[in-house]
Amino acid sequence: MLGIVLVALGVAAAAYLVLKRFYAPMALLMVGAALIVVMGFVTGEPVVTGKSATNTFTFDVVQVMTNLLKSRAAGLGMNIMVVAGFAAYMDRIGATKSLVNLCTKPLEKIHAPYVLLALAYVVGQLLNVFIPSATGLGMLLMVTLFPLLVSQGVSKYSAAAAIATASALDLGPASGNSLLAAELSAIHVMEYFFDGQLPIAVVVLPLCAIAHAFLQRQFDIKDRALGRLTDADFTAQAVEVKGAAAQRTSPAYYALLPLLPVVLLFVFSKFVYAEVRLELITAILFCCFTAFVVDLLTRRTPKEVVADTKAIFEGMGKVFTSTVILIICAEVFAEGLKRTGGIDAILTWASQIEGAGGVAMLLMMIGIMAVASFVTGSGNAAFFAFSHFLPQCAKSVAWETIVLAAPVQLASGIARSMSPISGVTMAVAGLAGISPFELVRRTLPVMVLALFLTILASVLFV
Repeated sequence: MLGIVLVALGVAAAAYLVLKRFYAPMALLMVGAALIVVMGFVTGEPVVTGKSATNTFTFDVVQVMTNLLKSRAAGLGMNIMVVAGFAAYMDRIGATKSLVNLCTKPLEKIHAPYVLLALAYVVGQLLNVFIPSATGLGMLLMVTLFPLLVSQGVSKYSAAAAIATASALDLGPASGNSLLAAELSAIHVMEYFFDGQLPIAVVVLPLCAIAHAFLQRQFDIKDRALGRLTDADFTAQAVEVKGAAAQRTSPAYYALLPLLPVVLLFVFSKFVYAEVRLELITAILFCCFTAFVVDLLTRRTPKEVVADTKAIFEGMGKVFTSTVILIICAEVFAEGLKRTGGIDAILTWASQIEGAGGVAMLLMMIGIMAVASFVTGSGNAAFFAFSHFLPQCAKSVAWETIVLAAPVQLASGIARSMSPISGVTMAVAGLAGISPFELVRRTLPVMVLALFLTILASVLFV
């Protein structure tokens, strides 16, 4: 009983600190360390055992983080940093902007407003596979798709809703959440993408696109009749070009560069040709060198082209201070929760529900993830904090980890898209000139449907 109480107090304390806008990694670290200290005094057991033990209680508490830093920074952390470095380089040379422009150009030929809205959502979600930043993708789509949608007769609220949720599923091997979920599932990230994410996405994506078209049209009709919308809300407006949207304009063939890592990882995998073993970092670095050569041959200004490669290392450093450190601090938090024994008690209870242990576990984990993502406005923070329990949860109900990990990971992105304080919601709302809460009023019904479809599809197909 004490363990469950401590788990509840730990989760409540972490949620309170994050809601109060404390720096999330430190908030999770403090709560996790406090739980480790408490359980050390309660049980009298050593905090760290084996060769890494310091044989001093105080130092052992810190040694927990030291061990995680050693393992994560060199493994998963390095994968995430290299991916982020490549993404930053694609932004710097304008390749990401070229890809978005190329994919959105055909939509200009469609003149049915809400059909266009549905297709815009689909295009955005597909682009998310190659552009893992939700906020960055949202800003690019605001520059390219938002004026087009509004000019065709869609309100700015509806257009913003489709764009803000375009990265809701958090698909693809470039996502930090995907990389962590693949590692927890002990499989290659491309296997996780094809075997875990895609079976769910092929159900959720088209149905959510249809839901967007129908619900946003109903919102527009109803809100216009009530006077909440005016003609100005259906008038195309200029969008301020900043952030990711302020990339330089590059030739159209640069659009192929962001696709290269996914293509290489797919080709040299069990799905096509497994004789060549290609690690994620090797594939990304090869693509960086390829992009550098293409940029050099195109621009023929060696000094400027070489200077732009600095973006790779800046991107790696930036994501270390955000995502990688967040993962490590979240693991300390998870370790603290585990040591209370409350997690084991909860998992035992859920797994023993007669005839529905697996489904009960799935619903419990998705519920936790959805609430955490909504409250914090971050799919990463929520997933990193609670995902480390997924292998144990899956084992307790005799499921493979991927069966549980895929829907839970997708749920974190979906719930983030419902939150008025998420980065992508605030960025899109700001560029559209509307309130984040008005935007969430439009995204919430579609994302609730997406959450339900994710649960249904995972039970049926994964």
